[in-house]
Amino acid sequence: QVQLVESGGGSVQAGGSLALSCSASTDTYGTFTMAWFRQTPGKEREGVATISTYGSRQYYADSVKGRFIISRDRARTLALEMNNLKPEDTAVYYCAAAPGGVPLHDVATGSYSYWGQGTQVTVSS
Repeated sequence: QVQLVESGGGSVQAGGSLALSCSASTDTYGTFTMAWFRQTPGKEREGVATISTYGSRQYYADSVKGRFIISRDRARTLALEMNNLKPEDTAVYYCAAAPGGVPLHDVATGSYSYWGQGTQVTVSS
């Protein structure tokens, strides 16, 4: 069983920055496609960014492109740097893992087997 634990959420004013981290509990972390999703009440969970198994390629949703940066290291940590935050970025953010890898543009929640508990990000105007 893989455990993912997010940290780093919080509150910030519009235009500010936040950084999220996700720690994975598996030695096979390097074989997973990793992703960040977010969800607001009453809406479906949406994919924000994905990163390939070795971190060389990334995918971003149009809504965050140019503002968010996804990265990963060999220490089993996934990160999301969020800049120029907007009120519409307010959501619970989840990290997710897809064993064996999936195409980076595949942000269907069903493609990801493991999920963190989520961390709240609130952006005020």
